Parts: sequence; C-alpha cells; structure tokens
Amino acid sequence: MPKILISCGEPSGDLYAGALTAELRRLDPTVDVMGLGGEQLRAGGARLLDDYRGLAVTGLVEALRVLPRSLGTYRRLVTAARVERPDVFVAIDFPDFNFRVARRIKRFGIPILYYIPPQLWAWRAGRMRELQAFADRVLVIFPFEEDLYRRAGIPVEFVGHPLIDLARATTPRSPYLERLSLDPAAPVVALLPGSRPNEVARILPVLWQAATRVGSAIPRTQFVVARAPHLHDDLFSAVPTIVGRKPTIVTSQTDDVLAAADVAVAASGTATVQAAIHGAPLVVVYRLSPLTYAIGRRFVRVSTYAMANLIAGRTIVPELIQDACTPEAVASEVLRYLTDPSHAAQTRAALAEVRGRLGRGGASARAAAAILEVARRAPAVHAAERDKPFHNR
Repeated sequence: MPKILISCGEPSGDLYAGALTAELRRLDPTVDVMGLGGEQLRAGGARLLDDYRGLAVTGLVEALRVLPRSLGTYRRLVTAARVERPDVFVAIDFPDFNFRVARRIKRFGIPILYYIPPQLWAWRAGRMRELQAFADRVLVIFPFEEDLYRRAGIPVEFVGHPLIDLARATTPRSPYLERLSLDPAAPVVALLPGSRPNEVARILPVLWQAATRVGSAIPRTQFVVARAPHLHDDLFSAVPTIVGRKPTIVTSQTDDVLAAADVAVAASGTATVQAAIHGAPLVVVYRLSPLTYAIGRRFVRVSTYAMANLIAGRTIVPELIQDACTPEAVASEVLRYLTDPSHAAQTRAALAEVRGRLGRGGASARAAAAILEVARRAPAVHAAERDKPFHNR
C-alpha cells in the first residue's frame, strides 16, 4: 500500500492537491494519502494532518506574522514523516514553507517530488540550486519550464496544467447571470482581488474605485466579484454603490464568473490562468506593501509578471503592478475592452493561443502516475535509510 505525504499551503494548491489525490486513489485504491491542505484535499480522499488556512500570505514582512503558526505546522509534518514513513513526500508550490519541510524530510531517506514548483526562474534564482539538492523529481505545469529545470540539472517532466480539466463553468452564461439577477445583455466585468487576506486588502479598494469610474462611463455595466473561500467578511464590508446598484459578490464560483465575463480584472496568480482558459479579456493587477515590493523587486529576473504574457512570449494583456495599479489605469484598460470590440477580439484570440500551449487534459492523472512510480520503486538507498533507527540519524 503506497503511502504519500502531501503539503500545500493556499487555495490553488489545495485545488490541485484534491484533484491529484482523487487520481492517486483512482489509479491505486489502496493508496494512503495524508498531509497539509484544506477541503479540496480532504474531498479527494486524504487525511488532513493540518489545515493551511492562516498560513498563506504574500510578502516578506507579512510572513513574519504567521511564523509561530508556520513552525507548529512544520513540526507536525516532520513528525508525521518520522512516524508514518511515507514512500514519497509531494510538495505543491508554497516554497518558503515546503523547502524547509522537504530539506528536513529528505534526511529520513524519503524521496521528494515537487509538483508545481515555484517560479524560481522568475525570481530568487539562487534557490534553484537548493531545489536541486533535495528534489528527486519535479513535475511542471507550464511548457517553457521543462527546459529551464532540465538545464539546471533537475529531473523534470511537463505534465500539463491541471486547470485544463478543473477550470469548467457549471452553468451557461445566460442562466448563470439570470440566477444572479443580472442582465445577460449588459456588459459584465469580473473582479478577482486574490485569495490571501493581505492581497485582497490592498487590491480590492483599487478595484472598487475603478469600477465606479467604469460604471460612470458605461452605466449598464454589471460587476461580479469572485470571492475566494475562507476570506473574512470584513474584507468585503465596504461595497460601493455603482450607478444605483452594488456589485454582486459570489464565493467559490470563479470559473462561472470568468465564463460569463466580458472583461476580467484579476490579481496576478492562478485566476489569470483561469481567465486565459475561459478566454476572458484580462487586466492583471497586483500590489504589495512598499517595503516588500522594494526588497522583492531586486530578485526579479523577468520583465513581465502575468502568466499569459510569459506563456505567449509577448504582452497580450496589460499588467498594472504596484504604483501602476491605480483606479484610473484599471478603469482605462477595462473601458478599452468594453468600447473597442476589435481589441477585445484580438485579446481573446491570443488567450486561445495560450490555452493551447498549456497542454492537453489529464495533467492530474499524469502527475499521479509519476508519483506512484516514485513511491513504488524508491531507490534502495531510501529504503535502507528509512529502516535505520531514528537515533542513528
């Protein structure tokens, strides 16, 4: 019976972990999966050792606030590795935490597989050597990553993007909008301010002000906020009235919202890939604390942030980052999409190209097969190390 320990620390990772676990159990019903995650991981059939909620933040300064909780979760996973002796440890993104856990668990002779590794090619490239030191295998979801990791000497496989299968609307556009008491014939702008509390607190006020400007220019415009689960209600308390109506806020319906949208404004991250899959003309935004941004930009090695632009190899959607992320700039880009049909059509065509480059469906199944392969034929050195008494390590 293969035993697998998984660690993911934010909503997107939990989504991928849940799909991965379901595929692991489909391929081998005897598999025992446990780890750090959330409701998606549990729903896939895993035992939760700890819940990720409260761990996910962006920024160096913000991370200090969750350090005590992070240390407790770290100890819980390391203890589980000692006691449960999994056949493989699977880290999913969440690098600042997972790198520490993986290095420690590696000492137990347990194979380390990194599924959806962090974008080290974009920033903090020095950590590529760190990953090389502990990762037995890396599974990447973007096509251009495979060559980058291979050139770094890291065993790598491109499995495709799991969102190709997961990013599906549950309801057609018109019935969905009617269910929300919205008019399918009027423009719809989707607002996606992020999944972490600190990023929502910085981004959502800008989106509210931008929406007010767009509503003043095109009064029929309707706004739908795709709210990530587990966010506190206080973050959404200051909802403005725009041309006599408040924006509609829905939770855990990102794909339905994007599939219904004429334009999407999304925080840089997983939602931008979902927008590309749905072909929603997109404005990418992001804001960090000034100190975090000033420190972090020194380590950035790319000139673009949006994954759609990175995959396309050119700028196909606007990026409004930090000081450029202003209500005026966001509103201007949204209005351009709404008033220039040819511009919106060109962007949809470019996003379709990006969608094609993300690979075919079945990414979670391919990742599960690779993980089971590692679990079933762990090198003898790992087995020998696992069998040592703990006091000899």
